[in-house]
Amino acid sequence: MRIVHLLRTCIPGTLLLLPVAAAAQRLTAEDYIARWQDVAVAKMKEHGIPASITLAQGLLESGNGNSVLALKANNHFGIKCTPDWSGGKVYHDDDRRNDCFRKYRDAADSYEDHSRFLLRPRYADLFTLKPTDYKGWAHGLKKAGYATDPRYPQKLIDLIERYELHKLDSGQRPARATKAEPPAPARNTSRRRGGEADEVTLNVGGARPVERHAGRIKYVTARQGDTFTGLAEELGQIPGLLARWNDQDKGSALQEGQVVFLQPKRNSVKDPATHTVKAGESLWSISQRHAIKLAKLAAYNGLAPDAPVRPGTVLSLRKPRR
Repeated sequence: MRIVHLLRTCIPGTLLLLPVAAAAQRLTAEDYIARWQDVAVAKMKEHGIPASITLAQGLLESGNGNSVLALKANNHFGIKCTPDWSGGKVYHDDDRRNDCFRKYRDAADSYEDHSRFLLRPRYADLFTLKPTDYKGWAHGLKKAGYATDPRYPQKLIDLIERYELHKLDSGQRPARATKAEPPAPARNTSRRRGGEADEVTLNVGGARPVERHAGRIKYVTARQGDTFTGLAEELGQIPGLLARWNDQDKGSALQEGQVVFLQPKRNSVKDPATHTVKAGESLWSISQRHAIKLAKLAAYNGLAPDAPVRPGTVLSLRKPRR
C-alpha cells in the first residue's frame, strides 16, 4: 500500500498529494523543530519574520519535513516556480498537470526563499506587527491571501502553542524540542580583549572555542584543512547557510586563522563608523573584520561587492545620512 501525504502549498486554495517515505523514516514534529529552529531564528534576525511563524509554516507545509517536495527538492514551503525563477525545478500534478515547483540545493535555501516570498508588498502590513505577535501574523497571512483555508491561522497558532514555538521569538528555546540542543558551555569561560570590542570565548563540549565578536555574533577560527562542510558537521550547522553568513560559496577554501561566523553578520556598525583601507585588504576582508554583511558594506559606499579598494580609502560602516 502506497503511503501519501497531503501538502498545502503557498498558492492559496491548492492541495498536493505526494508519496512520502516509509513510516519508519518519518520525522516527528519534535525532530523537525530541533533540526530547523536555529535556521528559523536566523531568518527572523535577518528579515524580521517571527521564527514561530516560519517554523509552524514549515511544519504544516512539509508535513514535518516528510513530503516528497521536502525530501527530493528541499522545498519545505511548497513554493511554485515563477517566470523569474532560474533555479532548479521539479514537476508534480497540482492545479495543472506537471505543475512546476522550485528545487533548492539545500533546505536552508528554501527557508531563505520563504522569507523573501513574505517580503513582497502584499505582506507589508505584517511587518508593522510586533515580532512576538504570532497570532497577528497568523491572521495577517490569511488576510493577505497566503491561504484560502479559513482554519489556516488557527492551524499555525495551534502548532505554535502546542510546541511552544513562540519562545523562539523572544530568544528562548521550546521545552519540547531538545533533540538538537547544543552541549552546554563549560563553566570555565574566559574573557579577553581583542580587536575593537570585548570577545567571549566559550569552550563548547570540548570542541574548538566559539567566540563572540563585539559581544554578540558567534564565530570560530578556521584551522588548516577546514571546509564549510566539515565545520558545519562539527558544529551542528548547515554548510550552505554557514557559507552564506560569511559571504562565500559553500565550496570556498578556508584559510587557517580565518574568522568563520556562525550566525548572520550585522547590517551596520555603530562603532567605529568608518574604516580606513590598509594594503592587502578587500571589501570582503573588511566585512569579516567588522562583522558587517558584504552587500551592505558595498552598498553604503557605492561599490560592487567584488570591487577593489585602494589603501587609504575611508569606508563607511553604516548607512550614509541623506
